[in-house]
Amino acid sequence: MLDRMHILICGGTECKESNSLELRDKFNSEINKYQLDGDVKTILTGCFGLCALGPHVVIYPGETLYSGVKVEDIPEIVEQHIKNGKPVERLLYKGDFNRNKFRNRSELTFFARQKRIALRNCGVIDPLNINEYIARQGYEALGKVLTTMSPEDVINEMKKSGLRGRGGGGFSTGLKWDFARQSVSDQKYVICNADEGDPGAFMDRAVLEGDPHSVLEAMAICGYAIGADTGFIYIRAEYPVAVARLEEAIQQAKELGVLGNDLFGSGFDFNIEIRLGAGAFVCGEETALIASIEGGRGMPRKKPPFPAVRGLFGKPTNVNNVETFANIPVIFLKGADWFKSIGTEKSSGTKVFALGGKIANTGLLEIPMGTTLREVIYEIGGGIPNKREFKAVQTGGPSGGCITAASLDTPIDFDNLIELGSMMGSGGMIIMDEDNCMVDVARFYLEFTVDESCGKCTPCREGTKRMLDILNRICEGEGTLEDLDILESLGQMIKDSSLCGLGQTAPNPVLSTLKHFREEYIAHVVDKVCPAGVCSNLTNYVVTDDCIGCTKCAKNCPVGAIEGTVKGKHHIDPSICIKCGACKTACPVNAISTNPEDWKVA
Repeated sequence: MLDRMHILICGGTECKESNSLELRDKFNSEINKYQLDGDVKTILTGCFGLCALGPHVVIYPGETLYSGVKVEDIPEIVEQHIKNGKPVERLLYKGDFNRNKFRNRSELTFFARQKRIALRNCGVIDPLNINEYIARQGYEALGKVLTTMSPEDVINEMKKSGLRGRGGGGFSTGLKWDFARQSVSDQKYVICNADEGDPGAFMDRAVLEGDPHSVLEAMAICGYAIGADTGFIYIRAEYPVAVARLEEAIQQAKELGVLGNDLFGSGFDFNIEIRLGAGAFVCGEETALIASIEGGRGMPRKKPPFPAVRGLFGKPTNVNNVETFANIPVIFLKGADWFKSIGTEKSSGTKVFALGGKIANTGLLEIPMGTTLREVIYEIGGGIPNKREFKAVQTGGPSGGCITAASLDTPIDFDNLIELGSMMGSGGMIIMDEDNCMVDVARFYLEFTVDESCGKCTPCREGTKRMLDILNRICEGEGTLEDLDILESLGQMIKDSSLCGLGQTAPNPVLSTLKHFREEYIAHVVDKVCPAGVCSNLTNYVVTDDCIGCTKCAKNCPVGAIEGTVKGKHHIDPSICIKCGACKTACPVNAISTNPEDWKVA
């Protein structure tokens, strides 16, 4: 047996839902069974990042990666691998598209192409053990700042690093801190925005679950720089694992003296409190978030004045999101020049993305700014599954826009994405293939925005609802060409006149799909068909001559709309068909078509 082994079990939310806690308990019982508890340690970590085929287990030394581990697999792993040093071949991760199997996690293309700064400790340490964070230079940056640097030195280093806010707008973090520093007041505040509400986004949650102390340390550094002694973490109540780990981290930090009074003997005091949000997307906007902490309804305020001048309780306040804070300790440990050397000239460092949708390797990844979309999708992400063609990628969630195959070689940074009609946002990246209807995609995001609008300003409250009504008509086959012009003019008006960033960016998914996929809109309003076969009122399902008569389509049809004999071509009765798509999913040879050209033949 190898000396002093460590079993790391993914303890992120997704893997916890897949019984990672039971895996840990079973590992411990089996280890005790062989009396190996003195030589083997089990650790429940944060998210590894590779969310496909979880739950995952990594065993050190050797960094052996197992995937899809079940409780019943653990006796075999302990006896064969832990006790006798021979990996269990059948459980080794096999998801990388370049090789058949892996033993060493670092060999995976998914991990090898990344550079982890914000995620440096996620999936590596026990987030509930402050000593493991300290063992990886935790709180050294805070000690360095408080004992060797003035607040002005801290802000100058931040400016020099080029770090831009990772929450959406990409504003200079150093400048933001400087504005708050220059504001004169008897009280100032630091706020961590952990109100992550974009559909498909879970970057901030993963950092707080896997490395909460990095955020606490960074908030204290920010407090020292701007002259604040109190911080608040505003986090949605739907993140119970992250909340629990934050509470434990704050308590441990206070007990160790790295939060509280007279930190590192410097005379600087800093305390952090948690405030729970109720899940309102608009509270991701900093002034709405501040209103919520104050006990009011989460609604944006007119700017200026900006929070750096008049924020929480009317006092100067600095607001950064989780990922922004997670970068900061490393900047002071390795230097602004080191951080600036990563990424592009105007977008330094790395960016964390939540990769989802029609992609082989779903999960959390961190890449240097300047990495191309093609590298992310086809190398790190493993490409589009089921031999489908890439169609578009949506970045920035409901505030972003779609990017087509023509722009796949664009380096990812703040300015390039805006130029393409999208935005970085908090980091959601949803991949779509040929089976996605872009009109329906635009409708999905706009429906979300309409539901989440606070209703304070008319352009957002009324304008987005009017746009959604038009999209619903188009998807139901009742749209006109005039509707397309109305969508564009209305969308531009909403962008120009809404009060906050939610309203100003709400039309982006519609405007970008109109720009890049106008032919799909025209097909909906002129030809009355949905080319992707998504909009049921505009879709027919037919069986093509590729049918092999396997009968799977008929067996999976919930309403008995398909007839045919074994090895004979089947037929769909359109008067019975409810257009659920179950037959298309079940067909092993793609003989079920929604292509209008095939309707004529059938």
